[in-house]
Amino acid sequence: MRIATTQYQSTMNQSLQTNQERISTLTQQMATGKRILVPSDDPVASVRVSRLNREEATVQQYRDNINTLKLRLTKSEGYLSNMSNEMISGRDLMVWALDGGNAPDDLKAMISPLTSLRDSLFFNANTIDQEGNYLFSGTATKTAAMRFDPLQPVGSRYVFQGNTNPQSVVVGNGITQSSNENLDGLEQLLNHLDKTIEALSLPTASANNPSTRGILTASLDGFDAALRLVSGKVATMGGVQNVIANLDANHANISLSNKMAMTDIGQLDMGEAATELNGYSTALQATYKAYSRIGTMSLFAVL
Repeated sequence: MRIATTQYQSTMNQSLQTNQERISTLTQQMATGKRILVPSDDPVASVRVSRLNREEATVQQYRDNINTLKLRLTKSEGYLSNMSNEMISGRDLMVWALDGGNAPDDLKAMISPLTSLRDSLFFNANTIDQEGNYLFSGTATKTAAMRFDPLQPVGSRYVFQGNTNPQSVVVGNGITQSSNENLDGLEQLLNHLDKTIEALSLPTASANNPSTRGILTASLDGFDAALRLVSGKVATMGGVQNVIANLDANHANISLSNKMAMTDIGQLDMGEAATELNGYSTALQATYKAYSRIGTMSLFAVL
């Protein structure tokens, strides 16, 4: 049977091209360690890897949200814990001030620490983060939580001007946690302290005076209410941090599982690829040798 020269050349060129393309693909796969370079390499596996990549991106976003939330909660909890400790010291002062045996000078000695405490609580309530957002204003993060108005009468000069709206952060599939806090109610303690400082500043200040005693008692009650407020928030933050820590651990396990699955699906078997590459290289060399040998032959050659 005779084969036309054009048919023979076409067949040889196709064989050379096929072998060369396969060698090029195998070389690229071995260089990257990936079995799937384009979706057409394995359409079914490509769809599975794509789904795993989407799930991994979602899980990573949850983890990023958790890390951001954890930092914010840790910082807020630290400030609130400090405020709680200061309030305990202030409450002790109120208990001491209510002792009827104190002389006016003893009561006046309490003015300085109470003033420092009032100013410290006011300053901490208006704490801002590194982005300039107020930590304890609810969702009104650009508004200071507490406002001081010197034009108002003593006892009403401190006002909470944030809000109590929660700002939810998605930390899991259908799971959200509040990332903000508010100190609505702390202004009452600040106003009680303001009145207490004024009452203790009077020359004849005495805990046995009914009016002064009423102010001191109200201030003591204000400390108790503020301690319950702040301590409750600290406890809640601790619980939230435990919850998101467990969620983060679960997300980490899911992420590891996704990565292992993607590796199993898309990783190249180096041994199999090397064997296949060697086979195609041998076939390519044989095709070149056959092509060059047959090219020198003629129907008119004398045997």
